[in-house]
Amino acid sequence: MFGLFRENVRIALDSIRTQLLRTILTVLIIAIGITALVGILSAVNALENTITSDFTSMGANTFNLQRYNFSVQTRGRGERNKINPIISYRNAIDFKENFQFPNATTSISFTGTSQAEVKYKQDKTDPEVRVIGVNEHFLSNSGLQLEEGRDFSFFDIENNSNVCIVGADFKKGLFKNSDPLQKTISIRGAKFKIIGVLEGKGSTFGNNEDLRVLIPLQKARSMFTSIQPNYNISIKVADKNFLEGAQDEAVITFRKIRKLKPKEENNFGIERSDSLLNEIYKITGVLDFAAWIISIITILGSSIALMNIMLVSVTERTREIGVRKALGAKRNTIALQFFSETIIIGQLGGIIGIFLGMLIGFAVAQSFDFQFSIPWVAIIWATIISLLIAIISGSYPAIKAAKQDPIESLRYE
Repeated sequence: MFGLFRENVRIALDSIRTQLLRTILTVLIIAIGITALVGILSAVNALENTITSDFTSMGANTFNLQRYNFSVQTRGRGERNKINPIISYRNAIDFKENFQFPNATTSISFTGTSQAEVKYKQDKTDPEVRVIGVNEHFLSNSGLQLEEGRDFSFFDIENNSNVCIVGADFKKGLFKNSDPLQKTISIRGAKFKIIGVLEGKGSTFGNNEDLRVLIPLQKARSMFTSIQPNYNISIKVADKNFLEGAQDEAVITFRKIRKLKPKEENNFGIERSDSLLNEIYKITGVLDFAAWIISIITILGSSIALMNIMLVSVTERTREIGVRKALGAKRNTIALQFFSETIIIGQLGGIIGIFLGMLIGFAVAQSFDFQFSIPWVAIIWATIISLLIAIISGSYPAIKAAKQDPIESLRYE
């Protein structure tokens, strides 16, 4: 049995070599469909990995008060019913003072600028550094970790100390791999001593998370007076089981600050990290669906092309079929010969498609600094699909070849 199978595979490979150009075109058609499927799913998988790692670092016991809900921010401008007022500094401070919930910490922050120039002695960065004003709870509520040094203390924030925490890129960039701790940098003429260096986070959607400077909140407000920033409020509870209660208390507190009447809707948003992930997964789910639609259309075309090449092959080899049958070959043997040829072509297309798709996914991940991982689910599905293509496309030509009349086949010219 094994010897017969090996013989059929050898004959199939010989046939493929004799029809090389036609086989290559068919393999490429199959590979295009598989490439589309694996490539898009790989890119979406890398996107999900990046987003998940970013949000889960915040923890399941953290939520944010912001200007809009995430679901509203992702809609078009025409769908937004009203413009919510920004969260001002007074709003943020009033909330921190009035929000009374056991074992909860409140972080307040705002982005002073995204294009700061940071100087150290004679060296300076390009004007693309983000400067963020924060309070003492910013790191813990954001899920950020220090590579070295210490966090802001309560006294650092209250006394507006000239201290800062820098991103990981400063160590290899501005400081040329030397230790940045206790060194003094200059931002818009103000001097800051570095007390901590953040662990590397990479880039997310083109924003370099490792090229930022954190400074005390009031210090940032005094430096960046030309803007009316929107403040970010983040609340972290000690136990995630109390998260719902903390959210309700936060909504009540902030509605009082905004002086909203009982019948008025909230003019602010409240989001948890897990709810943000669910919203993002809905978007990536649409991309997954689009990948399947594109792939199915392409794969349908490749199935037709593969069946066509096998039917042509059966017609061209009619006399060979007659000779084999005259020498004693059974119907199953003839069918297996052509079926083996179809399987080989289908799997070649699948292997090439998987390889090209992974390359595309890797290239997208590298371009946008996503966390690429091998898309095993996409690979398994691509292997199954390429096998199904071969089985469906090869069944009819194999049956047709097996049913050939040996006498009529020998007469075929």
